[in-house]
Amino acid sequence: MREISVFADESGDKTEKTRYFLLTLVFHDQAASIAEQVAIYERSLATADLPNIPFHSEPLLNGHGDYRYLEPEQRKKLLSGFAALVRYLSVEYVTFVYKRREFTGPEKLAERMKRDIADFLREHLGYFQEFDHVKVYYDNAQAIVKSALYNAVYDVLAKQAVVRRRTTMTEYRLSQVADFLCTIELAAVKYDAKEDGGTYDKLFGGVGTFKKNWLKQARRKRMK
Repeated sequence: MREISVFADESGDKTEKTRYFLLTLVFHDQAASIAEQVAIYERSLATADLPNIPFHSEPLLNGHGDYRYLEPEQRKKLLSGFAALVRYLSVEYVTFVYKRREFTGPEKLAERMKRDIADFLREHLGYFQEFDHVKVYYDNAQAIVKSALYNAVYDVLAKQAVVRRRTTMTEYRLSQVADFLCTIELAAVKYDAKEDGGTYDKLFGGVGTFKKNWLKQARRKRMK
């Protein structure tokens, strides 16, 4: 029985104060184990004397939460280490980007997201139909994402769709991959709009280095 997992992460919230709203979906064929790659990643953290903490992009970028006691150089190394992990994983992703000002309210944004997700699934329907089950993982952090994601998946892949909660370390790591890729895509949007600020430059090395290295590597994982 073949199964594919879908991990979702968003950047932004439903308020009008949010300039951009991004939704990233990461796809993983469960037949492709990531255990070896994760073990290598965790050994690299130990070798570099870095903490093995769950990857969360916002506090990492800003030095908050679990990252508040780490120096900027340590946070940069953690970001680079996680990027290296993602590079070697058998995953694909898609990111949907929205300008918040283009929607009159969260309901309109949810409608657009549902339509975009459904269109994407239909475009790749042959691929998804190769699997017996499509397992969807989302922490239900935002109701508009939950509604758009679940409704689109059920409409297009009704018989295959199963909503799951994360229970294994593999599932948690892949959720963190969605977080990472969503952050990279948001950085790309802000760099293009010249809204990057100093935080991105400190960790990514400026727009040129970001596009040549970070963005280029990440987008090799985009589902065609």
